[in-house]
Amino acid sequence: MAGIIRTGIGGWTFDPWEGHFYPADLAKKRQLEFASRALSVIEVNGTYYGSQKPETFAKWASEVPDGFVFSLKASRFATNKKVLAEAGESVEKFLGQGLTELGEHLGPILWQFMPTKKFDPVDFGAFLALLPASRDGLRLRHAVEVRHPSFMVPEFAALARKHNVAIVYAEHAEYPEIADVTADFVYARLQKGSDEVPTCYDEAALDLWAERLKRWSVGGQPGDLPLIDPDFTPPLAPRDVFAFFITEGKVNAPFGAKALQQRVG
Repeated sequence: MAGIIRTGIGGWTFDPWEGHFYPADLAKKRQLEFASRALSVIEVNGTYYGSQKPETFAKWASEVPDGFVFSLKASRFATNKKVLAEAGESVEKFLGQGLTELGEHLGPILWQFMPTKKFDPVDFGAFLALLPASRDGLRLRHAVEVRHPSFMVPEFAALARKHNVAIVYAEHAEYPEIADVTADFVYARLQKGSDEVPTCYDEAALDLWAERLKRWSVGGQPGDLPLIDPDFTPPLAPRDVFAFFITEGKVNAPFGAKALQQRVG
């Protein structure tokens, strides 16, 4: 048994994709329709900067096919709080803006923290406790991306497991890489691509990532990625896996996502 593996990109509007990923004659208003049929998931960055209307989420849902999901980056007003325990109002405002209009197309919610945010187990635990497991009858899946080395301790992994929150595995040149499985799904952001490579990552890297994603999907942990709590073995169970080509190599990110999806089935 294995979970569903979805590979995707960040957003769907990017000028260099026009006439490259998108047909040259495709109207902008049809880009989501096209992208959602070529890929299986898209991470939405706009929700980090501001709220959307319920009608907007409903419109997005109406334009994508069955099985496609959106990952939403949560509001910066929640994750940039000096005291995270005081983020309850911002968390509620984000979750209450109408995102459940996405219905079955609602994927994980990504809570991304500034590189300057250090690990405070009491305060961070209070923040995780603010994240509900459901909203309007829909299951919510939460992932956290931390970017300060103070998080590279077993206590952080244990805290994430306690709340069934996934720690984002970020393949990045500067930020910590934490591959510990802490939830019933896995979230990876692949950020070492190149615009010079037609598929963002080269063939060998894509093959390697395909094996890692498959390993996660059957409940394991890849043996070649860094862990902060190596003494803990996660329960063997199918897990959905979400992997995004983000930041570097963005021009060819859609082709990387397609090539990786083909490798994992």
